[in-house]
Amino acid sequence: MGSESKVTYVTLSADDDEARAAFTRAFADVQGMLGRTTSLSIAGKTRSTRNTTTSISPIDRNVIVGHAASASRSDANDAIEAAHRAYPGWRRTPWHERASRLRDVANLIRQRRYFLAALMIVEMGKNRAEALGEVEETADLIEYYVDRMTEAEGFVRPMGRLSVSDTNTSVLRPYGVWAVISPWNFPYALLGAPAAAALLMGNTVVTKPSSESPITGAALMDLFLEAGFPEGVVNVLTGSGRVFGEALLNDARVGGVTFTGSYDVGFHQLYKGFAPDFPRPCIVEMGGKNPAIVMQSADLERAVLGVYRAAFGMNGHKCSACSRVYVHEAIADDFIDALRAKVNGSDIGNPVEREVFLGPLATEGSLADYERYAQTARSAGAVLEGGARLTEGTFGAGLFARPTLLTGLPEDHPLVKDELFVPMLHLRKVRDLDEALRFANDTKLGLTAGCFSRRQEELDRFVDEIEAGVVYLNRAAGATTGAWPGVQPFGGWKGSGSTGRNIGGLYSLGCYAREQSRTVVD
Repeated sequence: MGSESKVTYVTLSADDDEARAAFTRAFADVQGMLGRTTSLSIAGKTRSTRNTTTSISPIDRNVIVGHAASASRSDANDAIEAAHRAYPGWRRTPWHERASRLRDVANLIRQRRYFLAALMIVEMGKNRAEALGEVEETADLIEYYVDRMTEAEGFVRPMGRLSVSDTNTSVLRPYGVWAVISPWNFPYALLGAPAAAALLMGNTVVTKPSSESPITGAALMDLFLEAGFPEGVVNVLTGSGRVFGEALLNDARVGGVTFTGSYDVGFHQLYKGFAPDFPRPCIVEMGGKNPAIVMQSADLERAVLGVYRAAFGMNGHKCSACSRVYVHEAIADDFIDALRAKVNGSDIGNPVEREVFLGPLATEGSLADYERYAQTARSAGAVLEGGARLTEGTFGAGLFARPTLLTGLPEDHPLVKDELFVPMLHLRKVRDLDEALRFANDTKLGLTAGCFSRRQEELDRFVDEIEAGVVYLNRAAGATTGAWPGVQPFGGWKGSGSTGRNIGGLYSLGCYAREQSRTVVD
């Protein structure tokens, strides 16, 4: 697939002749490897474990995707030690050699794009376009970072002088061992990108794929290992997040950590506990409760499509998913009627099939959450559409549910205030932009937001006053979703992120290094 036909999150499908044939082959390859057991990788060697975790497909709970080695505290300590020993050599490796190695990783990802996408579809339930889009995004993130490193010539910058005998330089230097803890919803992009950024800046890494998508995460890290990093530079642990979290919290050899996941875990457990004795960088990318505002002058068709794709793409399993809509009362009824029709026409089914837009919910926990939230909403009389699990026919073997529209709940209701991470969207009529902005910003999270209006003064005010790290105006491809490296840097304000710097943007790499000022006097 050439760059002109690259699948991104703006792409509606992955359905040309080449993609169909390649997916057919890839699904056959995945079918042939189902049920295998993955190993840990520590100091360049594979390691089996006594205990394993089993990954079961959300499409059909009778299908075992694979078994993943479950790292013990001892395994975690060994991985940290291996990375610690490898650090001096990797730190001294010229930056252009580090960059070349990571470009090799990006190339490997593109060479295996269909296999990686097919594996994620089976393990996670993403549709074809979303899965292939994430694979492409992962490669693009790595290459974007390599390009920024190359442009900056390794981030060695000359500074001013106080005298003719001074030579002053600013240099970005690595921290040491960097831990990466990735989420289950983007098991490639949010594992591969922080690992690549850390490695590029001269850190060694210990990576921990999510226990909900361990086979997919391990497959990505196999490509890092295949690229031939020196022994101990890249280490891979699967298994319990709690075991790994406890190990890195209590180990001074860990110089920094990147975590993507929930606010409760990221802030209350990791961020607060990671630096009790001295400061250590802790990049926590957390959730969102993302609003879209639809004003009276909006293009209704564009707004409906943008909200629908942002709320229900990937079944709401995105920290950027649209979960609240504030629509001007003058057009609210028309907007809601059109959105209801769109929801009722959703293509729900087995995401292996090319025409399917919505596959299953990804995890048993997500389905349990969905059913609990739906019961709460029904009790409050707030369900406008959906609110039920799908069990008829082939749906019964999987974790399928209807996309759900809610309305009529007060702004302080948990279904309006809390991140849900399931396909549920709350709708509220508003009088004007003042009210819409007040409601939109009334959250401890600030990841993404969107606005639909044909009035420039409303759009200008929205971007000036909205409290979010990624904003979209009049975007049919996704009112609050669909960021791409080098195009829309992705990150949050307030409780959604810790650095104020976004992923895949101009300032990402600086989060993985510290500045050293050097003065040489002749």
